[in-house]
Amino acid sequence: MGVAIRAAGEGDRELVIRLLDEAFQDDPVSSWVFPAADHRRRTHHRLMAAFTDIVLAEGRVDLTEDGSACALWLSVPAGEHTDDDGPALLREAVDPANERVELIGRLTAGIHPAHRAHEYLWMIGVAPGRQGEGLGSALLAHVLDRCDRDGVPAYLEASSARSRALYARLGFTTLTERVLDLPDGPRMWPMWREPRG
Repeated sequence: MGVAIRAAGEGDRELVIRLLDEAFQDDPVSSWVFPAADHRRRTHHRLMAAFTDIVLAEGRVDLTEDGSACALWLSVPAGEHTDDDGPALLREAVDPANERVELIGRLTAGIHPAHRAHEYLWMIGVAPGRQGEGLGSALLAHVLDRCDRDGVPAYLEASSARSRALYARLGFTTLTERVLDLPDGPRMWPMWREPRG
């Protein structure tokens, strides 16, 4: 299946936020960050907006031409990356009374590998009615092909067993020593992919 993919710009911001909000509304990690479903419906989009803004400014958002799926990527250089204020600022902007907004940022930063430069898949979202059509795989292949050509590894955190299986089929392996069990919550699997070639 040929999937047309383009780089999203500022004009696509609201579309990307809405898409991520819908795609992650029932995700295990989003449900942990916002445990009350009614609060999640009212607030979750603000977290997706913050993520979208960061990646539009510092990375790349790939979007299917029909607007049904997107992937947020950051190029991460080698070396320790500390932004001690980032998670707290995110919490303040998104949901000040919710300590889990800050905690998820601190915990995922703590497991993020720093030994080599890599492409980081921060999020990938597919509209709920379009999941299972290969759109996510097409978005991933779009960047992973470039990673293979350029000899660059890729990294992500899988937030569900289903997504973990998809990533494994695409060559990602679980960094078992870094698996993250959220306090009283779900497991996240950090996954690394060496370039093929």
